[in-house]
Amino acid sequence: MDLGLKGKRALVTGSTAGIGLAAARALAAEGAVVTLNGRSRDRVDSAVAALRREVAGARVDGLVADLSGAAGCQALVAQLPDVDVLVNNMGIFEPKPFEDIPDEDWMRFFETNVMSGVRLSRHYVGGMRARNWGRIVFVSSESGLQIPTEMIHYGVTKTAQLAVARGLAETLAGTGVTVNSVLPGPTASEGVGGFVAQLAKDRGVDVATVEREFFATARASSVLQRFATTDEIGSLIAYVCSARASATTGAALRVDGGVVRSIA
Repeated sequence: MDLGLKGKRALVTGSTAGIGLAAARALAAEGAVVTLNGRSRDRVDSAVAALRREVAGARVDGLVADLSGAAGCQALVAQLPDVDVLVNNMGIFEPKPFEDIPDEDWMRFFETNVMSGVRLSRHYVGGMRARNWGRIVFVSSESGLQIPTEMIHYGVTKTAQLAVARGLAETLAGTGVTVNSVLPGPTASEGVGGFVAQLAKDRGVDVATVEREFFATARASSVLQRFATTDEIGSLIAYVCSARASATTGAALRVDGGVVRSIA
């Protein structure tokens, strides 16, 4: 299926690994001109080289910018003034008991997970509106619907992304610009993989045991009963960014393995 993305300029934030890299790979495979983003030159260059190896004819470049603050966002848009597709994927997570989360962590999570997408969307939406075509995707989480007790501050930011995406979509009513959220469930990303591997090492068990226990206790409602792959998430993101998804906007699209116990 041709997703109608050939030649479209796409920016995927936080895309040197994990879901961001998988989304960038899927977009590049569809012929989009993709810009990767990360905080270090080595990781950005490595990710660009990997996509060029993996995707024949891929048109991929990379920009180094720390999007956790206004200065980093300004530096990025100065180098890339206009895009057709914006995937707000960059984000952080950290399990921590509620009473141990200081104000500084709350503000850091909000600046990183929410304001990065707000700032970039605010910049790029004008060009999309002028062309009457564009795609903005916020990579949220099932944690935005079912707030995890082990990292409430993270869940709050993921809920906030849903509100921003829905509100922005409504401001673009009647245009060819869509805004959606994608809600991954537990995913075998770089960060999660490292966290699970460390847990396994600390307990002297294998990773498979930790995964089974996680889905038996922390995410017992999962229908999938395993971590999703990053490519499974990236495929949905690529579709939402496509011309084929022109009637999908203002939506919160779950790719959560059935963790959220809802049919709506």
